[in-house]
Amino acid sequence: MPTVFAIAAHPDDIEIVMAGTLAHLKDAGWDVHYMNVANGCCGSTVHDRNELIAMRREEAREACRIAGFTFHPSIANDMEVMYDRPTLFKMSAIVREVKPSIVLTHSPVDYMEDHTNTCRLATTAAFARCMPNFHCDPPTLPYYDDVTVYHAQPHGNCDPLYGPIVPNLFVDVGPKLDLKTEMLAAHHSQKLWLDQSQGMDSYLTTMHELMRSVGRLSGGKFEFAEGWRRHLHLGFSAEPVDPLTEALGSRVYHAR
Repeated sequence: MPTVFAIAAHPDDIEIVMAGTLAHLKDAGWDVHYMNVANGCCGSTVHDRNELIAMRREEAREACRIAGFTFHPSIANDMEVMYDRPTLFKMSAIVREVKPSIVLTHSPVDYMEDHTNTCRLATTAAFARCMPNFHCDPPTLPYYDDVTVYHAQPHGNCDPLYGPIVPNLFVDVGPKLDLKTEMLAAHHSQKLWLDQSQGMDSYLTTMHELMRSVGRLSGGKFEFAEGWRRHLHLGFSAEPVDPLTEALGSRVYHAR
């Protein structure tokens, strides 16, 4: 079956901006893989570092169990996701192991560097998938199939300088909103942390409002949507293919 690989920065990022699209792809017969590059070690004011790493790993595993996705462990600490050789070599090996036809990752510009660097790592690893002379850690054979990279909406639907980022591809996630909520609620440590400053279930409410705001960007085509921008195909596929639209059909709306 075809494979999609969601590569995000932190535990709960996939649930917030990608999980609805992934769930639709799973329904369409795709094999769904899930990875947070960072382990979430800084996401608490209560738990110590090692306790939190273990906690957030199990929360992410539970979210994957709920949705039926394949879990991949993290390879960096929070605030230490670097676009450097060691991390890129590890990321490249994982991408070659998974052999995705679609990679879903963050926006090329986002509100924090972990997101931006995760995007760069995922995109470069996808580009280098077919280069036998590119180093991987551990050494992993290349694969030569086409891959298409799609970028999720940045937090707040804008870049770090408040410039608006408008997607040109929208996926209707209204039918998957309950699943997204259940997956996000599995990240109990984040509820405890964010409730201290933002009120009960604030992270769940924030996710719903974000999906509603992206729905508005679709011109009202969908009430709740995840937004995507497709990466230029050069170096990734022979033709400008759009497998996400092909797989999801009427669940997808192109604004332009």
